[in-house]
Amino acid sequence: MSPPRIDRRWLRDHPLPGLADASDKNERGRVVVIGGAEFVPGALRLTGEAALRAGAGKVQLATVQSVATALGVLVPEASMLALPSDRNGEIAAQAVAMLEDHVGRCDAMVLGPGMSVSDRTDTLVARLLASPRQGLGVVLDAAALTSARDLAPVIASHEGRVIMTPHRGEMAIFAGMDEAAVAADPEGVAAGMAGRFRSVILLKGQESILADPSGRLLRFDGGCVGLATAGSGDVLAGIIGGLLARGADPFRAAAWGCWLHGAAGRALSEEIGRIGFLARELAAVVPRLLDETMTAPQDG
Repeated sequence: MSPPRIDRRWLRDHPLPGLADASDKNERGRVVVIGGAEFVPGALRLTGEAALRAGAGKVQLATVQSVATALGVLVPEASMLALPSDRNGEIAAQAVAMLEDHVGRCDAMVLGPGMSVSDRTDTLVARLLASPRQGLGVVLDAAALTSARDLAPVIASHEGRVIMTPHRGEMAIFAGMDEAAVAADPEGVAAGMAGRFRSVILLKGQESILADPSGRLLRFDGGCVGLATAGSGDVLAGIIGGLLARGADPFRAAAWGCWLHGAAGRALSEEIGRIGFLARELAAVVPRLLDETMTAPQDG
């Protein structure tokens, strides 16, 4: 039997934590987004803006020093942390010493947008995940996913507070199988990896599958072809990070993030066109969808 569907009825039955009108920006939560490189400086703009649009009160963007100032101008609402880079323009592994204190003051960490697969990334991810922090929700995206492939005991030590967001190609690398095998049994693969890593897995695709360590499964099939565009996954990671910072548990944050991302794509398909809307335009739709869904949820 197919898993339950993430739709407005499910969202109504699993609401996000409420925010009082008197809430200040600290109560709305703090997100640190770590990633980017000299040749992909804009990835963090997408993720950071999406976290803010999802309701986070504060966002810090941590990227290589050479692009930090320009990124800060693009996202003036976020603070910047300029990190040392290696000769390839990527975040250097020694940046961990600078990051640890900042991460410890945050409610959510999004790790991976704009980073490349390399031994250096493997070292950075392993060191940042080595010491679980009380209450910190973690989103692993893009290159951070493949870096996590040998870190099952480390990720399990975070006690279910890690969310991983692979598409099928990334899952194939992550799980050590070919992509056809992932496509043949996405529910089984997602459930197996969630159990192995004791984490929440959002396996992205035409039909996305959400799994957690307890065996819960959900599916989402309400996206659109326009979401298959550069930067779309960076936006999704930011939405989920923002919801984590607001106090949503990891499974709920991933489910809501998946739905909001898909619903934003459908809205832009109607407003702009079936394809051709930009990833950065998705985040701007999220606040309206949150308001509509929290106040008058319906089936669909």
